[in-house]
Amino acid sequence: MEKKERIFKAQSKQVTLDRENRQKLDYNIGRYDQAVERGVHFFSDLDNARSQASNIKDFAVDDLENLLVGFEKRALENGSEVFWACDKREALAILKDIVLKEKVELAVKMKSMISEELEINKLLQELQVETWETDLGEFIVQLAGEKLYHILTPAMHKSRGDIATLFHQKFGLDPESTPEQITLFVRDYLREKFTRADLGITGANFLIADTGSIALTENEGNGMMTFSWPKTLEVIAGIEKIIPKLTDLGLFWPLVAVHGTGQHVTAYNSLLSGPKQMDELDGPKRMVIILLDGGRSRMFGDPEMRKALTCIRCGACLNACPIYRNVGGYTYQTTYTGPIGSVISMYLDDSRDTGFLNFACSLCGRCSEVCPVKIPIHRLLLLNRSRINENSDKGATEKLVYRTAGEILMRRRSLDRIPAKWKNLAMKKIGHKHWGPNRKPLNFAPESFSRMWRRRKHNQS
Repeated sequence: MEKKERIFKAQSKQVTLDRENRQKLDYNIGRYDQAVERGVHFFSDLDNARSQASNIKDFAVDDLENLLVGFEKRALENGSEVFWACDKREALAILKDIVLKEKVELAVKMKSMISEELEINKLLQELQVETWETDLGEFIVQLAGEKLYHILTPAMHKSRGDIATLFHQKFGLDPESTPEQITLFVRDYLREKFTRADLGITGANFLIADTGSIALTENEGNGMMTFSWPKTLEVIAGIEKIIPKLTDLGLFWPLVAVHGTGQHVTAYNSLLSGPKQMDELDGPKRMVIILLDGGRSRMFGDPEMRKALTCIRCGACLNACPIYRNVGGYTYQTTYTGPIGSVISMYLDDSRDTGFLNFACSLCGRCSEVCPVKIPIHRLLLLNRSRINENSDKGATEKLVYRTAGEILMRRRSLDRIPAKWKNLAMKKIGHKHWGPNRKPLNFAPESFSRMWRRRKHNQS
């Protein structure tokens, strides 16, 4: 068993038995569930909206090369600089060159999963650049020396009391501070950082092919500050973020909002179409866009796995997943967690040894039901499982055992032929370890259901 898989199993057991942590997750995700339940009624025909979004993203992925080339052409016409990065090393090299040439001393960052994927903060720390996360949730986990717990809500694992205690330790705030008081403090604290920042760093919710624009959506206004004040803006986006037309945002922005937070639309929606023009007062003098592959072309080249590239990172599948709600985000040991993270991580450069996550799934299908672009996530998990098993180096004996067990379990008559006492003995000797010591023992009834049914039917006749 690989190291990451051992850690995953150990941490899963530990976190699942931590009732306090599970209560925090249940409470925080429960609030999202309630908001989303109200928000979906914003759509008169949600299924039709999801189908349209799915079709648009499918088209975008199928025509990925042409759309990206078109985006680059128009972005260059807008005055932006566009770079292509095959992997993490190339992306960080571009960033490093900008930092050194611009003599950056202070950088501010808008919430971005791709920033976590590339570990940008680590590079900036090595270059002795003062760096601040400006999203409140990311700011909290940065202070705590932690990573993001959830792709939408970075500090989902923390309660109000946890956060108040953290700000008391770091800044001397009242340990009984309310969320409103903490928010006002952070706003004032970061405002000074924004005004002094040399570099702003953002991701991209969408890349607009027909205008060469970057679409950003957020709720706090920190994104607008990140690209308004610093003289240089760096946008890093995965190549899968492309959508064909500006008018497509009228569909995608509400879908992201409703499935993420339950809002009809998020508070701040911005379009960046190049650096500041002569007649504009705000904005960066230089805008650099880095388009990252980082393993995404592996999924693009796979006709069955290509659908995973249509994800719009709303976080709905994480909130719906019973596994995620029990084991939390850190146990995955990947940038992208939950069901969609389990699917894509084994293809991405930074997490290619995480194939085991595809087996951390109950196959309930809830993730596929809630996906706003209709990704059949549970089917992709099954597909990955099948491929992993086909390429595994399990011994002939183990494969024989699984094959025999499968043949028996798939046939009711074969299973009924085995006496209950033999089944219980097998569970006691072999199955208990895999069944789990914290679950009640599985005891087979002396009489099977099918035999009981035949007997009752016989007695009635």
